[in-house]
Amino acid sequence: KLMTDTVKSVLITAGASGIGRVIAEAFLAQGHQVHVCDISAEAIAELRAEQPLITSTLGDVSLRDQVDQLFVEFKGLYGQLDILVNNVGIAGPTAALEDIDPDDWDHTINVDLNSLFYVSRQAAPLLKTSKGCMINMASNAALFGFPLRSAYAAAKWATIGLTKTWAMELGPFGVRVNALCPGSVSGPRIERVIAKDAEQRGVSEEAIRDVYQRQNSLRVFVEAEEIAQTILFLCSSAGRNISGQAIPIDGHTEGLSNWLE
Repeated sequence: KLMTDTVKSVLITAGASGIGRVIAEAFLAQGHQVHVCDISAEAIAELRAEQPLITSTLGDVSLRDQVDQLFVEFKGLYGQLDILVNNVGIAGPTAALEDIDPDDWDHTINVDLNSLFYVSRQAAPLLKTSKGCMINMASNAALFGFPLRSAYAAAKWATIGLTKTWAMELGPFGVRVNALCPGSVSGPRIERVIAKDAEQRGVSEEAIRDVYQRQNSLRVFVEAEEIAQTILFLCSSAGRNISGQAIPIDGHTEGLSNWLE
């Protein structure tokens, strides 16, 4: 095991399905106490049925009062927080700058960026006490420009800025803060993004999928389990001197160019 024998209390946002669930199950497999928050009642019900040891809160972390309730429930269950994984995120609009609906912009920033602040500000005192770890899910879109995805790129670039800032603020208390920058991750979410991109550009989904795969040197999509294993490493004693980093897991992205031009 990469983790120590000490049982840790782990909180994962958007943890009832997709990448978040894979991360939750990876921590559970190592014997840790895992709590997830998710906006989907259906996903939480399925998780409870299949993984009854993982506790959960139904809530929208882009809303401050629901974040308050999340932490009331979490502290009531576990008392302390050792590891926070800020995993919430949506793709946002796929559109040229002048065509972006401001409401879509606001919604993306609320979910992808404001929620990161709302959750982390509540978690910080607990992590200081435990000398814990924070993992923020950024994207390789935070390392390049990303045509037609302005809102998403803005939120993910901001995520890296906050990660480095909070690593400096919390480091003297023994807290490590890192960001992960995955490329395209296999699964339903990337298929939805591909479909929207294909519709916007007027080409086939197969053409978009091929371009996405050709954007990295290994010509692959990332697997969610690879992200989970990287998080386990960063939160283990093996990662004790890694903080303030934006770590790509993307097969080496060569660039997110506006390939249609």
